[in-house]
Amino acid sequence: MNPKEFLEIVHTAERLKDTLRHCTTSGRRTESVAEHSWRIALMAMLLQHEFPGADISRVIRMCLIHDLGECFTGDIPAFEKTDADRQREAALLRQWTESLPAELSADLTALFAEMDAQQTPEAKLYRALDKLEAVIQHNESPLDTWSEGERTLNKTYAFEAAAFSGWLTALRQEILAETLEKLESEHKASC
Repeated sequence: MNPKEFLEIVHTAERLKDTLRHCTTSGRRTESVAEHSWRIALMAMLLQHEFPGADISRVIRMCLIHDLGECFTGDIPAFEKTDADRQREAALLRQWTESLPAELSADLTALFAEMDAQQTPEAKLYRALDKLEAVIQHNESPLDTWSEGERTLNKTYAFEAAAFSGWLTALRQEILAETLEKLESEHKASC
């Protein structure tokens, strides 16, 4: 890959800094896709001792690239994303990936295939962290920014993705406890 090709790739990825998600931060600022990807990569790094059998650097790579398709489609919340949206995003991502230098294209294609197949511990861990970070972020955002659907989603989302790991299941239970506490504090404040 030459420096010009490298810059073109980095310029494309920069779009994720301006691609906003449906969630806000604790300070009420709308979160970017890049911020979400950064935090799940950090979460993976922090869990290296909890998952000694997993190649954490591979998980981190998955976390960093998992939403690159949103450079082309924008973010569509999981609870609104249709199969047609997923297919369009995958096609645009594949088209872009195939346009990259051959070695990099092969690396990314293999990584995305592994992520989609959900057969390796690394792919399962990345997927769980992606979903868990979303509910963590909702818990950190002010309740008045939540839609009614998000109130339900925060109680149910990501349990299935975490189920392969006792540690992640326990984390999901802690996140649920935070959600219920947050909702209860709102109920008490309104009484």
